[in-house]
Amino acid sequence: LGSPVLHSSKFAMASIAVLGLGLMGGKMAARLAQQGHDVKVWNRDQRKTAQLVKECPQVKPSESVQQAVRGAQVVLPMLSDAASIREVLLSQAAVTSELHGRVVLQMGTIGPAESQALASDIEALGGSYMEAPVLGSRPEAEQGTLQIFVGYNGDPTTSPAWPVLCSLSSSPRVIGPVGSAAAMKLALNQMIVVETLGFSASLGLVQKTGGDVDVFMEVLRASALFAPTFDKKLAKYLSRDYGAANFPTKHLLKDARLFSEEAERMGMATDIQRAAEKLCKEACSLQGGKFSEQDYSAVFEAVVHPLVSSDQPWMGAATAMTYVWVVGVNVTQPVVVR
Repeated sequence: LGSPVLHSSKFAMASIAVLGLGLMGGKMAARLAQQGHDVKVWNRDQRKTAQLVKECPQVKPSESVQQAVRGAQVVLPMLSDAASIREVLLSQAAVTSELHGRVVLQMGTIGPAESQALASDIEALGGSYMEAPVLGSRPEAEQGTLQIFVGYNGDPTTSPAWPVLCSLSSSPRVIGPVGSAAAMKLALNQMIVVETLGFSASLGLVQKTGGDVDVFMEVLRASALFAPTFDKKLAKYLSRDYGAANFPTKHLLKDARLFSEEAERMGMATDIQRAAEKLCKEACSLQGGKFSEQDYSAVFEAVVHPLVSSDQPWMGAATAMTYVWVVGVNVTQPVVVR
């Protein structure tokens, strides 16, 4: 368990229904079609479908979920969360009736308990379920170099979904039964949360105390504290321009919440993770929510510039303000700090 498994040639190619063409879904559908799989796609916003067909003529557009799923061996929902997966796959009889004999290959980041519940409901309909969350983003999806963690109640290499995974990764890792791969992915994404917030705080303190950022980075790179993501995101922090997202802040918030919920279910302390979740939530709310859709490095704003970044009219760069509770008064009033 946990070791990469090489490509099995038992199933050369698969017929696949990709549901959801967001940041990852479209890239994965195109990669699978270019590798020779028979790929049908569906998306709520049909404009994304039309754009993908224009970019990758091998994919076949579907007007409905039922049309996409019918005849597919593998149903691959690339949706934002477990609630969305349930809405798309399990809320309509016309769709659930098509799941008998299909493999639902769930590759998004959801909680272990959520994944296990989906498995039970899909198996009750006569389908099978495999979780295969990924580490990596759009470039890795395009190149077929995603790190994939597989949770399956059986031998996944005998499933029609296995060659799908092998088209997206050179070495999918079999972790264990359903739930185990989802937990592994949350554990890794939790590292993204705490590393990003920790680096934001350290970099912010250096900047605000007049320190030399170049010297700080030189020392950090030469130490055991360094992580490559610090350099990868440094320009975004320094420019405060977070741009288009491969992984948006709203998804970082979702994963932070999922980790805390699962850790608490396991009896773990989550004070740090809940504080991190709060900062991610604050980042998503700043400036009318614009950072929610931008790269997750935008949490820097909530850590380092929480007041300057606020969309409150009385909060700005010229005057920082803070809330204090007035003893005996049932209101919160701003106090100017100059």
